[in-house]
Amino acid sequence: MEPRFFKIPVCVGDVTLRVAEGHFATRNSHTNYFIDVTNQQSCLRDAEAVAQQLAQRNLTHHVMVDTILCMDGTRVIGTCLAQELTQSGYRSINSGKEIFVLRENLSKEGKLIFRDNARFMLEGKNILILLASVTTGNTVRKGMECVQYYKGNTVGIAAIYSHQKEVDGLPVTSLFDTSDLPGYASYPPEECPLCKQKQELDAVVDKFGYAAL
Repeated sequence: MEPRFFKIPVCVGDVTLRVAEGHFATRNSHTNYFIDVTNQQSCLRDAEAVAQQLAQRNLTHHVMVDTILCMDGTRVIGTCLAQELTQSGYRSINSGKEIFVLRENLSKEGKLIFRDNARFMLEGKNILILLASVTTGNTVRKGMECVQYYKGNTVGIAAIYSHQKEVDGLPVTSLFDTSDLPGYASYPPEECPLCKQKQELDAVVDKFGYAAL
């Protein structure tokens, strides 16, 4: 059955959050909500709205950003965010600077890798990791480990929604958090109470969206 979506009664500027309640499986966890960010990932207007709101926050604690690493299909948002941060006369320390926008690249084994021609965007650079949502923090950690491997420095984590306030000591800046979604819960698959209650999965979800079951 298709999940029933609704918008939560909270807006951040022109950004709204569309969610569905149920039993959902991700690669790393089971959750009782699915957060649909399809429009923000794909629609320029919605991506710009997210970027405008994120740019108003202290994403990196006053450290200049060289590269935005876009995970979870956030490249459109990342491009808009780079434009926001580099606008001439903007209060950001990145004003007038160049920011690279780098899309995640996964190997067949699911590991984050980059080709030789992209290494210069990471080596010795200050990296902002951008995601659609942060649930367990595992995806963020993969990004941070990759940045470290390529001798870069992760200076910030940004997301539309985050269930975590920080990941490995680095704060997560998000437009929405658990205070906006009361009752949101995430469980390791083997500890999921919904599974123990024999509640069937509604959908399998990943960065591309959901597949109803």
